[in-house]
Amino acid sequence: MADGSTTEAPQAASSNSLNSAPTASNPEESSITITKPIPPTFDLGNLLCHDPTPLPPSPNNTLLATTARSCAQSLINQLLTTCPITSSPASGLLMTLPPPTFPLPREKPLPKPKEETKWEKFAKKKGIKEAKRGAGKTEYDEAKGEWVPKWGYKGRNKEGEGEWIVEVDGKRERDLEGEGEGRTVRGEGRRERVEKIRRNERKQRANERKGKRAGGGG
Repeated sequence: MADGSTTEAPQAASSNSLNSAPTASNPEESSITITKPIPPTFDLGNLLCHDPTPLPPSPNNTLLATTARSCAQSLINQLLTTCPITSSPASGLLMTLPPPTFPLPREKPLPKPKEETKWEKFAKKKGIKEAKRGAGKTEYDEAKGEWVPKWGYKGRNKEGEGEWIVEVDGKRERDLEGEGEGRTVRGEGRRERVEKIRRNERKQRANERKGKRAGGGG
C-alpha cells in the first residue's frame, strides 16, 4: 500500500508541474534561457526544433503556448550561437544556415516519366540521333550568295510572297479563278504554308493524346 502511494505521488506532481505554466510574475516566462528536462535536438537547415519532453495526456492551451514559446526561444538561441552572421550595406544582416539533416517528405508524388512521342519512338527504333540545337536551320542561297533561314522570318519557305511580280501557271490560275473566293497564285503559296503548319499541329496534338492514353494519364 505504501509502495503504491509513493509511486502515484510523483506522477501526480509531475502532471501538475507540466500543466502549471509560468505566470507573469515568474521570471522564467520572459527569460531567454531555456532549461529542459530532456534537451531538444535541432535541424537548423530546416529551422526545426524537436522537443522530446513528454506532455500530459490532456494539456491545456496555456501549457501548449508555453511549450511552443520555449521551443521557439531554444531554436533562436541555437541559431544565434551556431550560425555565422554577416553584414553588408546592400543586404543588411544575413545568417547562413547549415545544410538540412532531417529528410522532409514530398508534398506530391514523383512525376511520371514523360511518354515518348511518335517521332521519338521512331527515331530510337531507327537509330536516328537528335540533331544539335540550331543545326540544319539554314541553307545557302546561291542567288543572294549568303546563308538564309529555311523558315521563319525571311525564310526560304516564304520565297516569292513579297515579290511585286510572280510567274503564273496559266492552268492553275484558271482553276483558282473558277473556284472563286478571290484566290490568287500569289496568296495560294501562303495559304498552303499556313495549312501545312496547322496540319502538323493537329498531328502533334493527336500524338500527345495517344501518348497520354498509352501512359495511363487519362
